[in-house]
Amino acid sequence: MDWDVKSVFKLPERNNYAYRVILKYQDGTKHIQQKSGFQTKKEAEDAKKRTIGELSNGTYVVNCHVRLKEFLEYWLEYDIRQRVGSFNTYSVYSQTVKHHIIPYIGRRRLTELSRGDIQRLYKNRAECSVHIVRHVKTVLNVSFRYATAHKLVSVNPAEGVNLPKIVEAKPYHTRNIDIQKTLTMEQIQILLEASKRTQIHMQVLFNVLMGLRRQEINGLKYSDVDYINRTLTVERQLGKELDRNPNASGENTMTKRELPLKSSSSKRVLPIPDYVFEAVLEERKIYEKNRSRRKSQFLDADYICCSSYGKPRSKDFHWRHYKNLLKSAGLPDIRWHDLRSTYCTLLLKSDFNPKAVSKLMGHAKELITVDVYGDNQNIIPEEIPELVSYMNDVMPKKRSGQDLKDVVLDTVIETEKYLPDK
Repeated sequence: MDWDVKSVFKLPERNNYAYRVILKYQDGTKHIQQKSGFQTKKEAEDAKKRTIGELSNGTYVVNCHVRLKEFLEYWLEYDIRQRVGSFNTYSVYSQTVKHHIIPYIGRRRLTELSRGDIQRLYKNRAECSVHIVRHVKTVLNVSFRYATAHKLVSVNPAEGVNLPKIVEAKPYHTRNIDIQKTLTMEQIQILLEASKRTQIHMQVLFNVLMGLRRQEINGLKYSDVDYINRTLTVERQLGKELDRNPNASGENTMTKRELPLKSSSSKRVLPIPDYVFEAVLEERKIYEKNRSRRKSQFLDADYICCSSYGKPRSKDFHWRHYKNLLKSAGLPDIRWHDLRSTYCTLLLKSDFNPKAVSKLMGHAKELITVDVYGDNQNIIPEEIPELVSYMNDVMPKKRSGQDLKDVVLDTVIETEKYLPDK
């Protein structure tokens, strides 16, 4: 579009000054905006100069009446819904907006929001939960970057606003492991032996001995197993599909749909430890027995972790069995995800190559395994020159024509000496 800013003039009926902005669109239409309420002519002239500057550099806000509630609802449906990879991620964003942002500042206009408003919101939500206020900060940072890029605001009010001091600063991409929430090799042996008497034995094996995510485990099929090379291909997960159409009815409640993996790095080929491989063979015998016994009722979908009728497990099926298992075995009451952390931490403490461990875990960044799971290890910023020598030490050299695929495939956690004979 083109634009024109008219001279400052006085409004006799209001006894103040104003000026008009004429916006000319490509279809030939014009839109006139009047900026008024200035007590002196100099104040109006200064505002006019700022407007011309914003029009010249492309930061002028055309619609000043959009409220935060309206903007966030639009942003969720037409930006976030289109970009996120899973229903779970979208749900976290949506619930944060609905319950923790809109009720407090949702009626404010975007152009009226200030850093002070954002700081007060952070303080209020921090008193509720540290976890919640971190979600609020993420949502506001991402949404206001979108608003700034689309000229809904000229300045991002959330940029540079820190959480209250009562919220401990969290280094970028780091999450240190509490050693009390991971298992020792001896405790793993107890867990595996006790899990044989439960319906989640295979899920426990795939988690603590191969480091698979919960929904990756539920999506495993016998066809993913290479019985000759004893490898497992991880190429899908089960979960609830996110409908990309914001106007859909929302009646799709299927939670066991085959979905793409979390990221491209999540697709990987893993070596299967002997203990797990033998368990897969035994589980296959049970699968075949159930299939022949229930021919008309059996769902032959090839899932390794399934019911006696062949139906895949839901993402929360393991929960009750897992907590009872820990209690009966006298093991620490740790989260299911802490078993995956246990697997990774054991590898790192055994001096396994961090990049190889990253590939085994399905992480996108080469150092993210060290960042997230390494005990008391912090992020290593690549841009700091003083740490280049350290980076060279911890990061393996890339081989010509390869991307360390053979390093990953040759990396197997040696658990057999700790485990009972099959």
